[in-house]
Amino acid sequence: MVSRRYLRIKVMQAIFAHQMNDKEDVVEGEKKLNDAIQSCYTLFIYFFSLFSAIYRYRVNKLEDLKNKINPTEADLNPNTKFVDNKVILQIDENVTLNKKFKELKINWANDADFIVQVNHEIVELPEYQKYMSNPQRSYSEDKELVLAIVEKVFVESELIHWFFEEKNIHWFDDYNEALLMLYKNIQQFKESKKDNCTIATLFKPVAEGEESDQQFYKRLYTLTLAHNNEYEERIEQKLQNWELERIMELDIILMKMALCEFTEFPSIPVKVTINEYIELAKTYSSQKSKVFINGMLDKMALDLKEEGQLNKMGRGLV
Repeated sequence: MVSRRYLRIKVMQAIFAHQMNDKEDVVEGEKKLNDAIQSCYTLFIYFFSLFSAIYRYRVNKLEDLKNKINPTEADLNPNTKFVDNKVILQIDENVTLNKKFKELKINWANDADFIVQVNHEIVELPEYQKYMSNPQRSYSEDKELVLAIVEKVFVESELIHWFFEEKNIHWFDDYNEALLMLYKNIQQFKESKKDNCTIATLFKPVAEGEESDQQFYKRLYTLTLAHNNEYEERIEQKLQNWELERIMELDIILMKMALCEFTEFPSIPVKVTINEYIELAKTYSSQKSKVFINGMLDKMALDLKEEGQLNKMGRGLV
């Protein structure tokens, strides 16, 4: 399940793209936003399929060694601990995943060299070597290895980064979010579930009456654009010795989105909103932006409260 921070990032990017293209209407922009967010889930499924591809490569390799003209003792009686890894088998045999692999038409047949190289990176991993040298077998150890592969190979491998970024331009930004989803999902696997471990959905389920993540990001996008002039005027009023044209475009977008959350999302606490946009500023804007945005949002939140426009309820009051 993607995080709210990820959804804010995608909305920020969509608003920026919308402002750069004055011919794009809000409906078209929202469709592109939907596609961009769905793309992250597709990458999440691709990461799962990579485990299946590596598993099948290893199984075939063991068979090839046995069928050599003059196989050695090691060829005939190899260490099968990796191909017997119960978590990898759960991924390869998972009913939901195999259905999604077919829907997305995922096929690694034309990327055999890539799979060989990824396998080599796994074999070089100290955690892998320790795992293979331990004659004992347990589900917890199997899971630890799979999580180590995600953390030490999938996260750090330049090869895998390059491969997926070449495959889809959106996956450059989605890479870490998709891997975080993968890691958390595998952590939840249970031995008793066998081929039916739960695969995370793109959005978390919500209780009746609560706002879903889909509603959150769509409303944040459309309402920020709908109140663009109003928010711009409010920001300009708070600038001291600065002209709006001199402020970084991204900083303005972040402040507009925060204003939208202040006034249109009663269940989100003010402090949560401010902290979220400070964090986005740290990553996507200049070094000074976080201090500037923090000060501006504090002032504007105070004004909105005095004007009676900061209507928070439930969790939003925290």
